[in-house]
Amino acid sequence: MESVPSHATFRWPAWLNATALLLASFFAVAALSLQARPDAEIVAVAFPPWWTTQDCFAAAALANAEIVRTTAIPAILVVKPDLHEGLHEGLIRLRKAGAWLTLDPQAIAACFNDQKKEI
Repeated sequence: MESVPSHATFRWPAWLNATALLLASFFAVAALSLQARPDAEIVAVAFPPWWTTQDCFAAAALANAEIVRTTAIPAILVVKPDLHEGLHEGLIRLRKAGAWLTLDPQAIAACFNDQKKEI
């Protein structure tokens, strides 16, 4: 009769490695395809999801960004940053106002567009 050793080692399930690789590649492709173009005049910005629409509008106004349209998700706005000092400075002001991400608005239009919420 064989006894089980008292110091059994833990092994990852084989499917866990494949799942981790799949998730990492999904996020890498999404990050590369959704990022705002360097010459873009209009960008989509994602604010924290727990912010209300009023909070997002106030943050965009604080960054001197002109709101172009809203999306189906209240925390994502399509804005035109203040370009007097350049796009880079406008994006920095949006990040300082609380924006998490800047995205290409054409890339998210199909997913997050809400025809009823046009402004």
